[in-house]
Amino acid sequence: MQMRTRPPRAAGLRPANQGRRIERERRTIAAMIAIYCRDHHHHGADARAHAAVDTDADTGAADPQCADCAELLRYANQRLDVCVFGESKMPCNDCTVHCYSSSRRGRIVEVMRYAGPRMPLHHPFLGLMHFVDKLRARF
Repeated sequence: MQMRTRPPRAAGLRPANQGRRIERERRTIAAMIAIYCRDHHHHGADARAHAAVDTDADTGAADPQCADCAELLRYANQRLDVCVFGESKMPCNDCTVHCYSSSRRGRIVEVMRYAGPRMPLHHPFLGLMHFVDKLRARF
């Protein structure tokens, strides 16, 4: 007698979120982390001269220059990949699901509180769209 078996599943994971809204969130968090890193981790012209700065063609944002900020950006992108809301995602501070671990949540809140008010100066479009997303989530 043959036993029925379930077909193997592909690790039980769903595909990563993709779309215009998620990609804009990726650009926004990358810009915020770049602003924070530039202002907090690389003081003086000497440190900037020795740091390799790659510029993103889409946003004009410099990639994070220190290992801690690069790791935080990688983690934030990973969280965006698995966000349960996908394209209907609201801003993280208004979200009902806290997907950041408690140790990294404090760090990302610190980055967002510092870089958020500076976004309109460095990245006007991303700053405006982030503000519009906040308004949409409230109404």
